[in-house]
Amino acid sequence: MFISNAFRKSTICSAVLIWGICGSGFADDQSIKTITNTEGLVAFWTFGEEAGQPRESVGTDDAFPLQEVGGPIRRVKGGPFSGYAADLNGKQYFKIPYAETGKLNISGPEAQVSMFAVVRIVNLRQSRTIAGMWSEGKGSNDDSGTRQYALLMNMPTYGGPNKLVPHISSEGGVTRRADGSRFPWCCDYAVTASPVPTEEWCTLGFTYDGEYIRAYINGRLDELKLDPKKHRRTDRYFTQEGPDGGDRGMNPYYHGRGIFKLDPVKHADTKIGGSDFTVGARYAVGSFLREATIGKFGGLAVFDRALSDAEMKTLHEAAHVDALD
Repeated sequence: MFISNAFRKSTICSAVLIWGICGSGFADDQSIKTITNTEGLVAFWTFGEEAGQPRESVGTDDAFPLQEVGGPIRRVKGGPFSGYAADLNGKQYFKIPYAETGKLNISGPEAQVSMFAVVRIVNLRQSRTIAGMWSEGKGSNDDSGTRQYALLMNMPTYGGPNKLVPHISSEGGVTRRADGSRFPWCCDYAVTASPVPTEEWCTLGFTYDGEYIRAYINGRLDELKLDPKKHRRTDRYFTQEGPDGGDRGMNPYYHGRGIFKLDPVKHADTKIGGSDFTVGARYAVGSFLREATIGKFGGLAVFDRALSDAEMKTLHEAAHVDALD
């Protein structure tokens, strides 16, 4: 279903979105309103548009049209909000160019962010990206990246194999210890106790309140305590540079340094340029497609504040994932 700008900016018409009208998904106006009425909403995509059309944000002042990369992205029946979903094949993704990111360009020392997604992931070995502003550069020890925030999956380097691993970067490039020494990668991410569900619809989300990153699977904070040896986080950065000289944890994970903000003058010679907002892929190891996601996207929302545990549960319940095929 295509939603016009006027329709997008108004309340959603209950006579249009009802059970079964668009296929086998669960779609109703109250589910959409649950998302659009949540404080701090920046963008909300329901992926109801046909292939070849930009996917536009619903219920927000800005449309934030997602551009297809790699050709028209197939629309399939069955989705939580529009009754449809975008079907990504690992060779295509969506983007908003950096210059057009507007309020999605969440950054700065006091910045907060939350993300909520309704997805059906396939092949987690390849599928590593939900969405975010996250450009990593060319690989290990490359500090030219312009990472900001992202909801990622399956990062085993620092204890996140097959897990949900939302990232926040204050440096844009690689993580630095308190003394300025560098890691080869960005290692600031929370890690869930449970793996990301595959071959089934689920909700995935994270919050960042300026101090802690928290990761949610199916509306629940999936807590995990740090085991330095098991989680490959024995470095003092993880064990001694957290609050009061303690550890940073796993989920929640202590970050506390804000979100990278690109300064065109300051970073002119050191950074590769601002990161696009991307869905289903990110720029990593010199490519967008090496770890591009395979699966269905039925909903994606970004907020400019940290949602509470109760709010994340409410968003999950609004998606009715148990009713999706």
